[in-house]
Amino acid sequence: MPADRRAVLLYAWWLALPPVALGADAGSGAPGSFTLDNLDRSADPCADFYQFACGGWMARNPIPADQARWARFNELAERNRAVLRDILEAAAKGAGPDPLDRQIGDYYASCMDEAGIEAKGAAVLKPQFDRIAGLKATGQLPALLGGLHLAGVDALFGFGSDQDFKDATSVVASVDQGGLGLPDRDYYLKDDAKSVEIRQGYVEHLKRMFALIGEEPALAATHAQAVMELETELAKVSLERVKRRDPENLYHKLTRAQLLALSPSFAWGGYLDAVAAPPFESVIVAVPEFVQRMDTLLNSVGLDAWKAYLRWHVVHAESDLLPKAFVDREFAFFGQTLTGQKEIKPRWNRCVQATDRRLGQALGRRYVEKAFGAEARSRMAALVDALYRALEQDLRELPWMTDTTKQQALAKRAAMANKIGAPAVWRDYSSLRVVRGDAIGNLERAQAFELRRQLAKIGKPVDRGEWLMTPPTVNAYYQPQYNDINFPAGILQPPFFDRDVDDAVNYGAIGSVIGHEMTHGFDDQGRKFDKDGNLKDWWTEADAREFEKRASCIADQYAGYTAVADVKLNGRLTLGENTADNGGLRIAHMAFLDALGGRTPEPIDGFTAEQRFFLGYAQVWCQNRTDEVARLLAQIDPHSPGRYRANGVLSNMPEFAAAFGCRAGQPMVRENACRVW
Repeated sequence: MPADRRAVLLYAWWLALPPVALGADAGSGAPGSFTLDNLDRSADPCADFYQFACGGWMARNPIPADQARWARFNELAERNRAVLRDILEAAAKGAGPDPLDRQIGDYYASCMDEAGIEAKGAAVLKPQFDRIAGLKATGQLPALLGGLHLAGVDALFGFGSDQDFKDATSVVASVDQGGLGLPDRDYYLKDDAKSVEIRQGYVEHLKRMFALIGEEPALAATHAQAVMELETELAKVSLERVKRRDPENLYHKLTRAQLLALSPSFAWGGYLDAVAAPPFESVIVAVPEFVQRMDTLLNSVGLDAWKAYLRWHVVHAESDLLPKAFVDREFAFFGQTLTGQKEIKPRWNRCVQATDRRLGQALGRRYVEKAFGAEARSRMAALVDALYRALEQDLRELPWMTDTTKQQALAKRAAMANKIGAPAVWRDYSSLRVVRGDAIGNLERAQAFELRRQLAKIGKPVDRGEWLMTPPTVNAYYQPQYNDINFPAGILQPPFFDRDVDDAVNYGAIGSVIGHEMTHGFDDQGRKFDKDGNLKDWWTEADAREFEKRASCIADQYAGYTAVADVKLNGRLTLGENTADNGGLRIAHMAFLDALGGRTPEPIDGFTAEQRFFLGYAQVWCQNRTDEVARLLAQIDPHSPGRYRANGVLSNMPEFAAAFGCRAGQPMVRENACRVW
C-alpha cells in the first residue's frame, strides 16, 4: 500500500452491539461466531492465553493454499468477497439499466475475460512501451512520468494532494518517495543472508519478466541489473519506516519555486502539465533528500537504464491483467517467495478485489444495500458513545498526566468525530469510461480518474466526510487530521460482532477495536495533532517526557518478541498499534463494567463474564501464517502478530490476572507492566 501521510491505517476490527442483554446464549452458530470449540483446554491460560483461547481454532484452520496467513479477519474478508462476487456476477450479466451496475459489471467482466486477455497478449503494453522507447533525452523523462503516473505506474516518486499538517483546513500539493519494486527500502540495504537471497531472487524475477516482453537473455540480464542498481539508489535515500512515524519528519512545506530549486534538472513544468495539476503555490515535500537524489540520478543514470526501469514498472503495475505467463511469474516471486503462499487466488477473487480497489464506492454502494442496515448503524453509534464516555473517564482519572495537558486531551476527545458504515454522499464515477473487453484500458482510466480526483482537491476546502477505505473493507482507522474514527460496513459481522452472543464477548471483541481507534488519537503519532487536526505541541514538557517513558516501556516489551526464527519485532515500528491495543482494551473493559452497572452475571459454560470478555478479545486475533510472511511483516507492518496482540496486552492488565487467577511470576503477569492510557 502506498504511504499515506494523512491517515493512521490499521488492522483493527469492530462492529455493532445491541443493548445489554445479560445471560444470552453462548453463540449464534453463524459463520465466524464465537465458540468455545476454539479453545485449547490443555493450555494454561496464565502461561499462554493466546494458545488457550485460540489453540483449537489454529488446529482446525491450517493456512489455505491460496493464502499466506489465515486469521479471523481473513475468514470474514472472504465471506464478504463472496457477497461481492454475487453482486458483480449479476451486474456483469447486464440485466439492469442502471449505469452504476453497468460500470462495475463491465469492469469485473473485463477482468474475468481470460480468453480475451490471452488473445491480446503482451501487445496491450505497446502504447506505453512506445512512449518509453520514444524517450530521446532524460529531460523528457518528467513529462513521460506524468503520463505513467496517470496510468497508475508507481515509478520514481509519488505526486498528489494532502492536508497541510499545520493547517488541517487546507489541501496542498504533495511529493513523496516511491518507485521501489520490493516491499521496503531495507530489502535493498540489509546484508543478512535472507535479504541477499531475496535480492538475488528479485533480479532473477526481473530477468524473466524482461524475457516475457521479448528480450534476449543477455539483454534481459543487463536490464534486470540496471533496474536493481537504480532502485537501490532510490532506497538509500528513502526514509525508513520508523522515522516516517514521526509526522515532523514528513513535513517540509516549500514554495513552488523552492521545489524547482531542490531539483533543477527535473522539468517539473512538463510533469505538472502531463498530470494536469492545478496551479499551486505551496507543496509538501515529505523527503527532500529523496527529491535531490532523484535529480542527480536524472543526470548520472543512462537513458537505456531509465527505459528498462520504466518498462519494468509498467509490467509490474499491469501484470494482473496480462496473459497467464505474466501473472504466474509475478506470483512466483511476490506470492510464493516473499509470502510463502502456495497457490494463487482464484480469478474471481482477484477480480472482485480489483473492482473494489478501482470502483470501491460504486461496488460498496451495492454491498451496503445488501449487507448493512439502519439498525446496525444505530447500535454502532450507541456503542461508540459508550466508549467515548469510558475514554473521557480514563483521561480524567489518568494518574501520570497533569491537569494542564488533561484539559487539552479532554478537548480533543470531545472534538473526536466518527463515521459508521459508508459515506453519506457517494462518489460520482460517471466521468470514468469503462469498456467491456478492455481490461488494461479500464485499469489505466480508473487510475487516471483517481489521480485527477486527488489533484482536484488542491486549493479546495477539506472534505471531512471523505472515506479512506471502501465500505466492504474488514478494517477500521483513525484519521489524525480529521480527528475521527471510521468503521466500514464490512466489519459489522462475526467474529467482531454477534448479536446473539453475550455482551462480554462483544465488548471484548468490537469494544476493544473502538477503543483502539480512539487511543490512536493519543499514541506516539496521534498525540502530536491537536483537536482540530493540526500538527501542534499541546503537551507540557513534563507530560511529554512521562509519555515517552511509558511508550518506551511498550516499545521495549514488544521488541523482545520473536516474529520468526532470528527476526524480532521492531518495537518502535509497532509502537502506535501496540499502544492502541493496550489502551483500547482497557477502555473497552471500563465501558463493559459500566454497562454491567454493578451486576454480576451468571457464568456461561463455566466462564465468568470478565473471563468471556478477555476470551472475546483474544479470539479475534487467532491466526496461522507462513514463516515467509511473518518475516515480511516484521519489516513492513506496524501491527504485531496476533499472538502478541493478545498476550502482550493481557499480560499488562491486572484485571486479566484477577479474572483468571494468575499469580505474580507466571508468564501472563508482567513484573513491570506497561501502561500509557
